[in-house]
Amino acid sequence: MNVPDTTPSRTRPESDPQGGHRLQAGPATSGSEVTDRPPGEGPVLFYDGHCGLCDHSVTFVMRRDVHQVFHFAQLQGETAARHLPAPDVSLLKSVVVWDATGTYRKSAAVVRILWWLGGRWWVCSWLVWLVPRPLRDLVYSLISRTRYRFFGRYETCRLPTESERSRMLP
Repeated sequence: MNVPDTTPSRTRPESDPQGGHRLQAGPATSGSEVTDRPPGEGPVLFYDGHCGLCDHSVTFVMRRDVHQVFHFAQLQGETAARHLPAPDVSLLKSVVVWDATGTYRKSAAVVRILWWLGGRWWVCSWLVWLVPRPLRDLVYSLISRTRYRFFGRYETCRLPTESERSRMLP
């Protein structure tokens, strides 16, 4: 088994902890594929801009992303509309991580985020990945269904700080 490099880069090895979760780039009209590579350098984390849990998650990633490899875009924004399939944008049921190797949703996206963060988070990604995907996705779906109830729903998105603005996509 190949162990992925923890050094953040635009491309990653083919064998990563999300095996089987990759989607190849292709036309946006296919429903499950993306149009091209992520904009900017590094992965893009798409999130529900009105969800309190998602807002906390973005803050969590920003604080721990010491190499500043992540870019962030709301699922309600222009970048998501241009590059993600319509169900991802309209249903708002999953965080989506898009990098040079593919598109990741639900628990695979969480694993991918932890993997990109590196260090102890990289170890956590492998531990989470060891849990069978159906069980991981079940837990993810349960949290996703109750997120507004426990973390709230914002009518407007929070404004990024000056240091965060360069990492936010429209």
